[in-house]
Amino acid sequence: QVQLVESGGGLVQPGGSLRLSCAASGSIFSINTMGWYRQAPGKERELVATITSGGSTNFADSVKDRFSISRDSAKNTMYLQMNSLKPEDTALYYCNAVIHLFNHATYDSYWGQGTQVTVSS
Repeated sequence: QVQLVESGGGLVQPGGSLRLSCAASGSIFSINTMGWYRQAPGKERELVATITSGGSTNFADSVKDRFSISRDSAKNTMYLQMNSLKPEDTALYYCNAVIHLFNHATYDSYWGQGTQVTVSS
């Protein structure tokens, strides 16, 4: 089994910063792409940023100049550094990872439970 646990969310003022973490655990052989997604009330879940095992990144246009994504392969952990936060960034942020488990032939996609980010004055 795989567990993805997000942390680092909270309440922050506009213009502030937060760093989210996603730690993967389980019988993990390797992790391919990891990414952050977010969902605001009444809205569809949307991609925020992704990072491949090789370090290639992709960002939503709305966050491209403000957020950065990174990963620590040795710790099976991914980070999202969020700067210059805006009220429209308020959402539940989810971690996603494509993981190859021991004794499995393929990679499968897994989701964390989410961490709340609220940007408000």
